[in-house]
Amino acid sequence: MSNDKAVLVGVDGSDASYKAAWWAANFAKHAGLTLQIVCAYSLPSYAAVSFDATYTTMGDDVAAHNDAQEILSKAKAIADDQGVSAATLIVTGDPSSVFVELSRNYKLIVIGNRGKGGLAERLLGTTSSSLPAYAYCPIVVVPYTDDDGNLMHLNNQIKRVAVGSDESKWGLKALQIAAGFADSWNAELNVMSAVPNISGLTGTGSVEERSVMDSYLDDLNTRIAPLLKTYPGLRVTKSVVPGSAVEALTQASKTHDVVVVGSRGRGGFTGLLLGSTSQGLLQHAVSPVYVVPRKYVEAEESGLKAAAEGGLVVETKDIDQITGVEQVSVDTAEPEQLADIESKIDPERQK
Repeated sequence: MSNDKAVLVGVDGSDASYKAAWWAANFAKHAGLTLQIVCAYSLPSYAAVSFDATYTTMGDDVAAHNDAQEILSKAKAIADDQGVSAATLIVTGDPSSVFVELSRNYKLIVIGNRGKGGLAERLLGTTSSSLPAYAYCPIVVVPYTDDDGNLMHLNNQIKRVAVGSDESKWGLKALQIAAGFADSWNAELNVMSAVPNISGLTGTGSVEERSVMDSYLDDLNTRIAPLLKTYPGLRVTKSVVPGSAVEALTQASKTHDVVVVGSRGRGGFTGLLLGSTSQGLLQHAVSPVYVVPRKYVEAEESGLKAAAEGGLVVETKDIDQITGVEQVSVDTAEPEQLADIESKIDPERQK
């Protein structure tokens, strides 16, 4: 199975993961990409919990496998409802390590956030095991609710995209990806640069402060200029904001359909995703966050260098070579099951 033009979405039976499946299907349809849905589970020798609301007896792999197929059938129904044919996979073992291996082969991986435990917690729970920190392809994290538990509505059309930009290679790559993403949706792109707070200067309105802000704006214009040549029809707005980049982008997530950010870089976005998870953008954004990981940028650089030297471009593995990955066929869930799922994940959604 060729995956270089596929989107992979992870589901675990939670409403948060089904919401991610909806976003992934909508994106895949728009982008002309294929969709693959994966359900991951493990059976520790000491525990009985497999999924968010599924309990099996110790070591009962058959029951867990059947549960996974049922979960996949519901996610497949979400994709089918949008006219997207999806392949379905089951992963056994540690989801974090398997998803990192899978990320070598995909265009994009989509996961949900703010579910009660399950896949989201295992893939986003800590910095050391965070999928966005170690993946080899971009990751989109789709929020289920806001911090107060309110369900978040997802638009079928992406109209406004925000991107955090700095001069690091991670920030530059995020900017390039955001520009192409916004152009493909004919969306407005808001390019944001954060100016760190400077004691005795920030908030004074002084000539010195305006000079610093103007300097950041000049740098921003320089970074944007090549993109306007590549995408002449792109509508761009620019924002230079003082203070916390996390706060600025979290606020932007309230008025934009997607927020794009690099996972590591100098300047205002240092530690944005690799610092404390509880304080990071991923935990507080109310629109999907499109993460450009460090390893993705480094792998692309290595690939370009190797291609120029006549070497191997990217090291990938076929699904059959990745331990614990199985392609399965599942029936599509019944219409009433689909209606129940959609009413829970986004009751305001309009087709």
